Amino acid sequence: MKTKPTRAQSIAMLAFLLASGVALASAPLQRTQAPGYYRLMLGDFEVTALSDGTLPFNVGALLKHVTPAQLDADLARVFLKEPVETSVNAFLVNTGARLVLIDTGIGPSGPPSAGRLLANLRAAGYRPEEVDDILITHMHGDHIGGLSRNGQAVFPNAMVHAARAEAEYWLSEARMNGAPAARRGAFRGAMAALKPYVDAMRFETFDGDVDVVPGIRAVAAPGHTPGHTMYLVSSRGEQLLLWGDLVHVAAVQFLDPSVTISFDSDSAQAARERLKIFAMVAAKGYLIGGAHLSFPGLGHLRANRGAGYTFVPVSYTLPRTASH
Repeated sequence: MKTKPTRAQSIAMLAFLLASGVALASAPLQRTQAPGYYRLMLGDFEVTALSDGTLPFNVGALLKHVTPAQLDADLARVFLKEPVETSVNAFLVNTGARLVLIDTGIGPSGPPSAGRLLANLRAAGYRPEEVDDILITHMHGDHIGGLSRNGQAVFPNAMVHAARAEAEYWLSEARMNGAPAARRGAFRGAMAALKPYVDAMRFETFDGDVDVVPGIRAVAAPGHTPGHTMYLVSSRGEQLLLWGDLVHVAAVQFLDPSVTISFDSDSAQAARERLKIFAMVAAKGYLIGGAHLSFPGLGHLRANRGAGYTFVPVSYTLPRTASH
């Protein structure tokens, strides 16, 4: 008859195993994150930040108007070093009447670390066919690549909206043919991504600052691209400014908004817009959402006593429910 070991015997056996270096269990590394979505309420609207993934960049080769020493210092201050892992974020706004997606991520053409927006959209409880409107900040591939797959619309019931200046630039064969050979791929990518919607007459353009859908207003912010557009979401006196690519490297550009990036079509104009918008959102206390701020990319901007600004991320909050 077997007897159950005493507590003292069990402790002695555990001590022996630990001392002898014998592993008690072997578990594989998981190497995954939780689904990339985060929700908050803005008045009566529910906003869901969606992660499309991350992209590593050697930002020193891309940023302008910053010395290598200052760049290293800025990155070290927030415990970063090259390459800098950059988030790719999109935002879903449920107004109660319409489901509106702002940007669509990089899509299937990206590296394994990106192209995850659809999976995270579904994890957040939505299906692509439920999206009513898609608002495009600009037509770089990491913002429109998720619109289509194999020549088919990923969001078959959505109307796509973009600034006329953006469409006239990126969807023009004449401009593509006049561009340097290294940049023509970006034009072809934009044309391919939008084609299913253009063909189905589900693509509309707008001019200037206009209400695109009830509660969401386009705000022109050119410079990064000719028609780069922000979207101001408003409900019950609360505002969220989704500013697209106003910032690429937070560790550097919040401290010095004059720093630009080589992706800008007009770097001087991009810097002017950034300075103007930083001052405005800090003064008004707007909540902001950035495509390349660390996920979920939501927070506020506070003016420093000296120069520059400090980004204050949102505090993690669980949705308020009646029961657990």
